[in-house]
Amino acid sequence: MHRYRSHTCGELRASDVGSDVRLSGWLHNRRDLGGILFIDLRDHYGITQLVARPGTPAYEALDKLSKETVVRVDGKVVSRGTDNVNPDLPTGEIEIEVGEVEVLGAAAPLPFTINTEDGVNEERRLEYRFLDLRRERMHRNILLRTAVISAIRHKMAAMGFNEMATPILSATSPEGARDFVVPSRLHPGKFYALPQAPQQFKQLLMISGFDRYFQIAPCFRDEDARADRSPGEFYQLDVEMSFVEQEDVFQPIEKLMTEIFEEFGGGRHVTSPFPRIPFREAMLKYGSDKPDLRAKLELVDITDVFEGSEFKAFAGKHVRALPVPDVSSQPRKFFDQLGEYAVSLGAKGLAWVRVADDGSLTGPIAKFLTEENVGELTKRLSLAPGHAVFFGAGEFDEVSKIMGAVRVEAAKRSGHFEEGVFRFCWIVDFPMYEKDEETGKIDFSHNPFSMPQGGLEALETQDPLDILGWQYDIVCNGVELSSGAIRNHEPEIMLKAFEIAGYDRETVEEQFAGMLRAFRFGAPPHGGIAPGVDRIVMLLADEPNIRETIAFPLNGNAQDLMMGAPTELPQERLRELHLSVRKPQPK
Repeated sequence: MHRYRSHTCGELRASDVGSDVRLSGWLHNRRDLGGILFIDLRDHYGITQLVARPGTPAYEALDKLSKETVVRVDGKVVSRGTDNVNPDLPTGEIEIEVGEVEVLGAAAPLPFTINTEDGVNEERRLEYRFLDLRRERMHRNILLRTAVISAIRHKMAAMGFNEMATPILSATSPEGARDFVVPSRLHPGKFYALPQAPQQFKQLLMISGFDRYFQIAPCFRDEDARADRSPGEFYQLDVEMSFVEQEDVFQPIEKLMTEIFEEFGGGRHVTSPFPRIPFREAMLKYGSDKPDLRAKLELVDITDVFEGSEFKAFAGKHVRALPVPDVSSQPRKFFDQLGEYAVSLGAKGLAWVRVADDGSLTGPIAKFLTEENVGELTKRLSLAPGHAVFFGAGEFDEVSKIMGAVRVEAAKRSGHFEEGVFRFCWIVDFPMYEKDEETGKIDFSHNPFSMPQGGLEALETQDPLDILGWQYDIVCNGVELSSGAIRNHEPEIMLKAFEIAGYDRETVEEQFAGMLRAFRFGAPPHGGIAPGVDRIVMLLADEPNIRETIAFPLNGNAQDLMMGAPTELPQERLRELHLSVRKPQPK
């Protein structure tokens, strides 16, 4: 028999009754019922119940061991009997009468329980992540991640994509976040940068003639954490294709997402094909460029209805309305709670009206609406008895943010929210540029390497704020999974695009020398995208925080509490790297 096990803890069935077996695993739980000891033994594959009877060496050994001790047990498989079967366990028809026990790894007192979700705080969990990962939910999430990545690789290869590796040590690049930099020992005063994304390298692979590339790529960005963003590092499915237009990129990615979410989504329906929603339309209808389409409500721009109005709350402001049907049975608390929610987002309040049975409007602001206002709102919003309308007024961006969130919350509270589904969409036609409100400077709004719609002619003849880029995002259930673009592969168009954003020719030639040199030796039209693996798994696992799907994440302050990173370097190491440290002075 094998030194440690003849079977795993998830393997034995009723057909094995009578067999002598050897198992190894962790003492998951222990119960003393009438002097008989029942032990749940756990390994990677499952749980098997052990039985030890009083007066036996096995009883004496198992009774004294702490939970999470690693043991090897020898015993005989016996039937639990019809009345004692555990239908929740694959091994629930049998148990092991233990004859011999060997301790393989003793366990110290635990900082928190493993066999229950006892609400221990995240910092403690991350400090003892190796214990946290023993919990069923976390173990399941990490295995889901492994299965998803394996399936992605298989499906991408089946569609003709070639997996390739790109460098980790490279040069800094303006990807929109801070770089993590690595000092060079051999080149004093110079630094490598960890890649924010393999952007330039995957484009260079296309220029090299490889046509269809993919990589499960580690990316590094020195940015703050969010529920859907891990600080420090993350993984993405990096994809690039040659001789393609926008729809050519959409087709394989849409196929991949549909198959992955159908395979691992636990029976939740996936909408297909994914709708294409222009950026400006998304901001008007949903208040967000990552709309949650499970909410079956839409915002309506009614700014023009109140132009010249004497109602000061709306006059001269951008006004968005949210019509909500079938709320006649909702109590006043429904309206008050939505108002409180809007205030929590930064609004001063949330104006609203209801449509009475006779078609008239009632509510806090009804008295401020003229007959003409009422008629236009009724027509524009298709109002009927039982409807309610919520209003937001202010600057465009502010109203979009607040009313976009109110749209989703109102849908959930009023029964207009679709559960148990994955609702995808493509957001397209992003503005190429945006204006900084404080400085007035024109800058890139999305990816600086994108091809402008209309090419060089658009850059030379149009207002920069009117130029659209061949840029796109894929969104699922209100979560942005990735951004992508058809790339700017022509040097003169690229130089002009950067010139509009304030970069002179010399700077661009210096910062992107490798890329521009490659473009000048014959570059194919190409485009790509990079869906976030961490976010995909977060959605599939139905977890609210991305750290719940990563084996060893940093905490919200970008610290590894388990390994103690980041750490200080000793002086001799700093001298070797030609570095000195200047710490901020305490305030």
